[in-house]
Amino acid sequence: MRKQIIAGIDIGNSTTEIAIAEVNEERETNFLSQHLVPTTGVKGTVDNIKGISVCLKEAAAKAGIELSHIDCIRINDAVPVIGDLAMDLISETVITESSMIGHNPDTPGGAGLGVGVTILIDQLPEVQSTDSYIVVVPKAFDYEWVAHIINKAVTRGVSVKGAIVQKDDGTLIHNRLDKKIPIVDEVSMIEKVPLQKLAAVEVALPGHVIRMLSNPYGLATVFHLSPKETKQIAAVSKSLVGNRSAVVIRTPEGEIVERKIEAGSMSLIGETNQAKISINDGALAIMEAYKKIGELKDVQGETGTNVGGMLNGLRQDLADLTGQEMNDIYITDLLAVDAGIPTSISGAMAGELAMEQGVALASMVKTEKVSIQKVSNLLEEQLEIPVEVGGVEAEMAIIGALTTPGTERPIVILDMGGGSTDAATIDKKGNINSSHLAGAGDMVTLLINSELALQDLELAEKIKKYPLGKVLSLFHMQLEDGTIFFSETPFPPYTYGKVVIREEEGVTPLPIRTSLEKVRLIRRESKRKVFVTNALRALERVTPTRNIRHISFVVMLGGSALDFEIPQMISEELAKYSIVAGFANIRGSEGPRNAVATGLILSSKVEKGAIYG
Repeated sequence: MRKQIIAGIDIGNSTTEIAIAEVNEERETNFLSQHLVPTTGVKGTVDNIKGISVCLKEAAAKAGIELSHIDCIRINDAVPVIGDLAMDLISETVITESSMIGHNPDTPGGAGLGVGVTILIDQLPEVQSTDSYIVVVPKAFDYEWVAHIINKAVTRGVSVKGAIVQKDDGTLIHNRLDKKIPIVDEVSMIEKVPLQKLAAVEVALPGHVIRMLSNPYGLATVFHLSPKETKQIAAVSKSLVGNRSAVVIRTPEGEIVERKIEAGSMSLIGETNQAKISINDGALAIMEAYKKIGELKDVQGETGTNVGGMLNGLRQDLADLTGQEMNDIYITDLLAVDAGIPTSISGAMAGELAMEQGVALASMVKTEKVSIQKVSNLLEEQLEIPVEVGGVEAEMAIIGALTTPGTERPIVILDMGGGSTDAATIDKKGNINSSHLAGAGDMVTLLINSELALQDLELAEKIKKYPLGKVLSLFHMQLEDGTIFFSETPFPPYTYGKVVIREEEGVTPLPIRTSLEKVRLIRRESKRKVFVTNALRALERVTPTRNIRHISFVVMLGGSALDFEIPQMISEELAKYSIVAGFANIRGSEGPRNAVATGLILSSKVEKGAIYG
């Protein structure tokens, strides 16, 4: 009996998945292997071929065959949506007129608030004035000498109200002072501290946080600010909330200049209506406007603003990849989510950030050019194996999903990947309706990275994927659900007292001073904002009546369906509508992965027109 070996290839936004199977004349299918790799390049472009080639070789090796043994390759039809998601954070740039330091050193000295004029420690012996001073101590000076100089100055009647120290000598200096003052140490860029400027130093007692400098009206009191100046300096106080110590230094207006770029507005162009909405109105207002315009045809950003630059940059990237004009590229879906955005403070001397409210945007792009055929032709040329573009991605996903034990038509699938959230439904007659929405796993990673001010997408990805814990001793850890875990082997010493990511092998400490509870809250809220929102949007679109209460069963597919929280969140939300939801188990063995690749193989053995018969 003649057999054919067929490879099904699913090119996704984040991963490329392959299944290899043996199909005989009786249409019996024996799956030999499967594999996945990160997608190379933007989905649906010739850059994908590098990843496909690597994945095919690995899958063939797993199956125990040579590439030349493969009779046919079927790839998913990735058109009309071929663009990956573009995501950016849109906010206004904050202008301040104050320099500031405000990190949380491990060894601040003393407690309380001190206000005075900044002066170098070696200039203190020459001071004859009775004015109040904040001494600035570079690392060249020994802590004993510094304490001696301050004590002598105080004896002469000089008012020393606080100290800013470069080394971690805060406690050592404080212990040797006759008159105690607040001291902030570990200030690495102390050479940038402006001298002869009015400054305030505040240190809280252990276990407490500063109150005066983290309050805009406290700053107004200390520096005698007008209402207008208080508004300008509000970003500084916000960035210091929760710190045990801080320094704020007043600089004359105009000494620090920063250009203000408006967040801007965007025009949503629909099939029945248009809407212009300001980014500053927030994500809820943007999505409400989106609902009222009918099917989205395009989005235009205001020229010269942050959102305009973001959307035009997206179009330019896709134009470069496809060889099209920017005017031929359209944004077909948009997801807006409110997000906390770390914003640099002008004049910051220890890298401090203020958390401003902004909007995270995910966009899906449609081009008129069918580039997946280029991928098919080039792949066939390189491998010398026949390559064909299979059916529409949603159809293939449904065929693959129906291999999950306990499923039958009608069925609704929710495919959650890295770049997009897709839904499709098939009724008993074989009619299919599908929807492709912007926003999925990559956007969650972006939100976590932003909300925690990590500036490390790889670390944010780990936080998204794994649960947390806090190492309490070398042998026990508090898990994020409050239970205590005891380990037979000691945790690494550098994890002691730290919030850690509990990976499958080992733990990774977080380099931020944020509580376990807050990190967990941000992780879960980021997932909820993207996946729960998009699940409801997607299911509503594929329901003929636009009422998801008419849906009975939902099967979740894709990499994000493997997440330890997302399927549960979506199931809990859909339970409110009496919908039974769970993640798929493709072919009874693969979990929610490999649905499209499996569908491509299964559909290849059935005659056209009887795909679902």
